Amino acid sequence: LGATKEEIEEAAKKASMHDTIMTFPEGYDTLVGERGVKLSGGEKQRVSIARAVLKGGRVLLFDEPTSSLDSGTEGEIMRNVTAATGEGTTKVVIAHRLSTVQDADDIVVMDQGKVAEQGTHGDLIRKGGIYADLWRKQSEQALEERDGKLVIEE
Repeated sequence: LGATKEEIEEAAKKASMHDTIMTFPEGYDTLVGERGVKLSGGEKQRVSIARAVLKGGRVLLFDEPTSSLDSGTEGEIMRNVTAATGEGTTKVVIAHRLSTVQDADDIVVMDQGKVAEQGTHGDLIRKGGIYADLWRKQSEQALEERDGKLVIEE
């Protein structure tokens, strides 16, 4: 990608991968893959996100970018990606985990290959349709997994 070491490290930090890389035997110079350090699914996703941030571009396409990550790391990464890419970048995010897209300017809900609903997170929650039902189910599941407080944001 023709990036400096500093640019690579900054992209890795935005993808919450820098600290992990620093635990590798040779840091950023460590060989990864079959003959080197093996990465987990979440680590592979974070490396892909770092590459996308580093490469830049006016349109970024993320297909289930945080499916192997916990919700805390997911939120941190998505905030960092938004901050790093700025206003002039369009991000298309395909996700089943709704928390990944809750801050999007526009959410398109597909059902059976057709657009079923469209709007912001708040609009779709207030509408009480498919998105709201999925949000409620995912929030309840997250509550069971975390033993925390259930907050449905509008």
